[in-house]
Amino acid sequence: MPTTPTARKIRVVVAKPGLDGHDRGAKIIARALRDAGMEVIYTGLHQTPEQIVETVIQEDADAVGLSILSGAHMTLVPRIVELLQAQGIDDVLLTVGGTIPADDIPELKRLGVSEVFTPGAPTQDIIDFIQRAVEQREPR
Repeated sequence: MPTTPTARKIRVVVAKPGLDGHDRGAKIIARALRDAGMEVIYTGLHQTPEQIVETVIQEDADAVGLSILSGAHMTLVPRIVELLQAQGIDDVLLTVGGTIPADDIPELKRLGVSEVFTPGAPTQDIIDFIQRAVEQREPR
């Protein structure tokens, strides 16, 4: 009897770049993604952009979610995008969550962020977005 191939789990790196020490939201999102069937790699607090990109590479991630509450998103995100591009990584979905002013969202998206989730975003919306966006990308 032929077997059907099993779908590979979506691999998501959840990262806390910079000096922000508040990780409750990131842990809630990580758990929700895991409960939705994704494989989640949580990097912990105080990660440098270089550490985050290295984790994305090592874990062969489909997506990375940056949680930034410190206000340093306009410094950290461009650096992470730059490092991903330098490594030739253009197939990883990049999302940002946290206290991001509405005025900064268009610039983050111009840089390559697929979506920005602000405080209060329903976890199901985040799950649905990641699943849909990863499925629409080229197969790996």
